[in-house]
Amino acid sequence: MIQVNNNPFPYDNNMTISDILKKKKYMDHMIVVRINGNHVRPEEYNTKVVKDGDDVKVIHLFGGG
Repeated sequence: MIQVNNNPFPYDNNMTISDILKKKKYMDHMIVVRINGNHVRPEEYNTKVVKDGDDVKVIHLFGGG
């Protein structure tokens, strides 16, 4: 089990950030991702594999005026 935004989320072996974003229906062009407090660059989303017990934060960015 991992945590995604402080909620339990099922863990699968070899699950990448992109897999999580797809399952949660997040749009990855306007977000910031952190794993255990460490920033993950967008170019790593397809290759960065999460581990059982990881704490993933997905932060949506938006602008306003």
